Amino acid sequence: MSGIEGNRRWLALIVLCSGSLMIVLDTTIVNVALPSIREDLGFSETSLAWVVNAYLLTFGGFLLLGGRLGDLFGHRRLFLFGIGLFTLASLACGLATSQHVLIGARAVQGLGGAIVSAVSLSLIMTMFTEAGERAKAMGVFGFVAAGGGTVGVLLGGVLTDVLDWHWIFIVNLPVGVAVFGFCLVLLPSGRGLATTRLDVGGAITVTAALMLAVYAIVNGNQTGWTAAQTLGLLGGSVALLAVFLGIEARVSSPLMPLRLFRLRNVATSNVVGVLWAAGMFAWFFLSALYLQLILGYSPLRVGLAFLPANLIMAAFSLGLSAKLVMRFGIRIPLGIGLSIAATGLVLFARAPVDGSYVTDVMPSMILLGFGGGMAFNPLLLAAMTDVDPAESGLASGVVNTAFMMGGALGLAVLTSVAASHTSDLRASGGGHLVALNGGYHVAFLIGAVFAFSAAAIGASVLRAGVQAQAHPEPVGELATNRE
Repeated sequence: MSGIEGNRRWLALIVLCSGSLMIVLDTTIVNVALPSIREDLGFSETSLAWVVNAYLLTFGGFLLLGGRLGDLFGHRRLFLFGIGLFTLASLACGLATSQHVLIGARAVQGLGGAIVSAVSLSLIMTMFTEAGERAKAMGVFGFVAAGGGTVGVLLGGVLTDVLDWHWIFIVNLPVGVAVFGFCLVLLPSGRGLATTRLDVGGAITVTAALMLAVYAIVNGNQTGWTAAQTLGLLGGSVALLAVFLGIEARVSSPLMPLRLFRLRNVATSNVVGVLWAAGMFAWFFLSALYLQLILGYSPLRVGLAFLPANLIMAAFSLGLSAKLVMRFGIRIPLGIGLSIAATGLVLFARAPVDGSYVTDVMPSMILLGFGGGMAFNPLLLAAMTDVDPAESGLASGVVNTAFMMGGALGLAVLTSVAASHTSDLRASGGGHLVALNGGYHVAFLIGAVFAFSAAAIGASVLRAGVQAQAHPEPVGELATNRE
């Protein structure tokens, strides 16, 4: 167990989750404060988007490289580096008094966040080798990942209303320092595989390909999806990805061994992750817009509206989900959970302009809480259990990249569809709120299609694999256990 016994492993898990929570929070906490940031630093509508996009660009671009560096040089070392970098960048964001400083610091935050996200799952897989404990640990981690975004909206509203926008970043400082200190004591000090050469060519091409793709996606709505810039960037990303695959097929120590995708659960869980992330982003962002722009909720009230989903996710992720996985494997909970979540998105697609929280919002939130809480743990387990421990950081980076790219692409496509349908409804004489709500309805339905597709693929293609045994098997045996 890498030197960590008994309760120390669970304390280490809490510390890991605290670090990961900072990263997850930062993807959403900023959204609530954007109007205040714009007014204070003089951003235009166009330049303000870079407060978010700078983070997404480096976060998405360096996930895969961060995971592989963890495998090569030690997951603990890379986690500490990532937390330190993220914390210092958060301080720089909080002290920023100009647009350029804030955007630059946000880009550094994204780099630190990518490293932390890529190696966190690997450390959990190293510390928890028994099937039952691993399922519980992944449930805790899944809860943090699933619920952190909603907490970010609530916390962002409180800090921005009570203090000012600088505090949404400064609040990371004491948390980051505490996480760094506890990690020095609690995390296993694995040495990694530093004798293996880093695939420099693969690292450069895949990082550039991901950054070009993220740049094209996050700017797609503004520049147009058929504009020369968007198509050129996406084409360049595809070309670089092709070069990357060619390099990986030839080098002796590839950044991403292509044989990894011969493992059914690894390949399938990444496809499911892309689709589910697209549907999840439809829920989170579009429902928040519905609550704010259609029903007139304040940022703080929007965060409170998500509490039922958070509480249900907590109940599932902190115990019930692990028990379901140990009883039924990963396929059944994943398929049922994603189907329930998709049903919640369908209900949101009928929410009226004069809707009430109790009848038109809360039922959807409850279903999405049940579905997300049930599905997140088995999806993470599916992505990691068949992988050799030496490549767990790589697998973690791959699944995180799939989530990020699926979420970014899904959000860009769904907001574009919503905006287009809203424009059509306005042109046909519809009122402003009716047209806006109609656009959201179409986007929610498409998000539901993504989630139902993820449920069908996960339930039919994944290997069940992770179930309770009379004597729980270590990871190496689980990896060879075929259905």
